[in-house]
Amino acid sequence: MSDQSKPPATSANHPPVERRSDSAAIDAFVRQARALATGKANGRLVLALDATMSRQPTWDLACELQGQMFDAVGNTGRLNVQLVYFRGLGECRASKFVAETASLKQLMTSIQCRSGQTQVGKVLAHALKETSSAKVDALVYIGDAMEENIDELAEKAGKLGLLGVPAFVFQEGHDADAERAFKEIARLSKGAWFRFDRKAAATLSKLLSAVAVFATGGIKALEARGRPEDILMIEHLRSGKAP
Repeated sequence: MSDQSKPPATSANHPPVERRSDSAAIDAFVRQARALATGKANGRLVLALDATMSRQPTWDLACELQGQMFDAVGNTGRLNVQLVYFRGLGECRASKFVAETASLKQLMTSIQCRSGQTQVGKVLAHALKETSSAKVDALVYIGDAMEENIDELAEKAGKLGLLGVPAFVFQEGHDADAERAFKEIARLSKGAWFRFDRKAAATLSKLLSAVAVFATGGIKALEARGRPEDILMIEHLRSGKAP
């Protein structure tokens, strides 16, 4: 029989090299888009604040920065944030999880700082309780002092690490005891420690935006966005060392 009876090779059987290249580019774009837009549409982040009297001067800055965390993930999916704060004589309160800036800022601006001891242990215990019922993707803590047993804090931080809840600790000031404890909490929870410097509000905003992106999509979302602060956060999360 003549070979002319065989059907000629078609582009479907032998796709051009250019189409393979286009397909790879499309696949890469889709992966990036998924990481940003639908990687984790409802990340849960606990924002915990020391509201004792020493924090009053920077409370307004913290209110402003939390709004920028929402803005950072405006195009990457919803971020649900719960505010936790402590002050006074054993007072430690938690809000509901909210998905919009206005309601959280309104709550924060209504809070007055009061004298009292730190209650970091209660914050860590609360994060553990929350993630036992519904996964918490990250804990952000902003404080300037630590007056508790570091071993007890370390135990709770280690449990958070095992459950995949990294603590991102932002320290205001240079108290040596607080720094030692905060760095240990960050290390054991597989999170990160940073200085909360009121003179570097822009840097703080970028770092908190990276935490927010991480909460909505993990390291993949940070890689997809690819800003300098995202790269810094990735390097720290993978190395487990304080910057």
